[in-house]
Amino acid sequence: MLCRCVVQIAKPENFSISGLDATSSVVFSAILLLMLNFSVSGTKYRMTLGLPVGAVMNCADNSGAKNLYVIAVRNIKGHLNRLPAAGCGDMVVATVKKGKPELRKKVLAAVVVRQRKAWRRRDGVFLYFEDNAGVIVNPKGEMKGSAITGPVAKECADLWPRIASAAGTVV
Repeated sequence: MLCRCVVQIAKPENFSISGLDATSSVVFSAILLLMLNFSVSGTKYRMTLGLPVGAVMNCADNSGAKNLYVIAVRNIKGHLNRLPAAGCGDMVVATVKKGKPELRKKVLAAVVVRQRKAWRRRDGVFLYFEDNAGVIVNPKGEMKGSAITGPVAKECADLWPRIASAAGTVV
């Protein structure tokens, strides 16, 4: 109810958005979206990170890998004495510990699709999966495999459309 009052104050009845130039209307609509608390697709919200460097997770695609070992996490700036950690939807640098010989002993990119550590969604629900899992991707986000076994977190599916299209279920 508070947002509705703020929107009415910000946009009086005699105000017309059609009278604005293109830049002003974009700024006005962005402010309106912020006041109404809408989310823009492609943004990642803060979540509890459950996979630090050194974690071993299952490979959830049919690329031939069984286990993925996390070497590094992409887009983590770092903090003194803190291990970089990843959550659902994060891209990590990983190696294959078990799987096809042509995949082993290579540095690959992967995206985390499930984690055992519980995190809180914006609607107040706490969610966790029964295993840690990721899929092997190329640096552009296209999957190496063609199918994903098991569910995929909604946070990951919103960020990676190729993973969402290959997922059986999105939770």
